[in-house]
Amino acid sequence: MQLIYFAWIREIIGKSDEAVDPPADVSCVEDLLVWLSARGDEYAEALSNPNLIRVAVNREFAGLDTSIKKGDEVALFPPVTGG
Repeated sequence: MQLIYFAWIREIIGKSDEAVDPPADVSCVEDLLVWLSARGDEYAEALSNPNLIRVAVNREFAGLDTSIKKGDEVALFPPVTGG
């Protein structure tokens, strides 16, 4: 699974992307965020408020209950506002 981080999420975690192999029980976006939060202090800080995280799975906006699988591309980014 390829993860891509944007904006302040990238800054806090300290990388723009990474390949991960989550355990089999990580089957949806919410599971992924919980698993990532346990990977270290920087992940826990960046993902501490799931209401501030937007997710896209394979370039489609996704909810917390969206299924994920090996080979997916998952992007994490803050809410976007326009002006």
